[in-house]
Amino acid sequence: MTSTSLKSLLTGSFARFLLVGVLNTLVGLSASFALFNLLNLNYWLSTFGGNTIGAVVSYLLNRTFTFRSKASIGSSWWKFALVILICYGFSYGISWLLAEAISSYLPNASTNWLHNGAILVGNGLYTIGNYIGHKYFTFRTHDSKKGRAS
Repeated sequence: MTSTSLKSLLTGSFARFLLVGVLNTLVGLSASFALFNLLNLNYWLSTFGGNTIGAVVSYLLNRTFTFRSKASIGSSWWKFALVILICYGFSYGISWLLAEAISSYLPNASTNWLHNGAILVGNGLYTIGNYIGHKYFTFRTHDSKKGRAS
């Protein structure tokens, strides 16, 4: 990796996405853990609720700060929701299946610990999928000077 591409990565949209992601993750993950551990909601309701709360914060900040998108809210909100839902189903589904597989090999492992771990793993997969989906689908704009998507 050249120093120019490294600098671009650290100062570009991915760096801004990670910064927004820290805030978004604190909000969404805190909500997921609170719903699961304090309100005793099941895994799916907890992760869906936490991610919904985080998604609102994420949309607002990613649209204006991360991708500096000129796309209208009307044309981007449904794309944002679609990416969020696809990433949610994929990441948390894979994580839940992993936790279930581990529990079959370690029957004495605490289901609560396994599902808390699944929430963390799912969040990592979710973050990566969201960046890719939002950069290349939700907030994609066309650069008229270069004739390609930015």
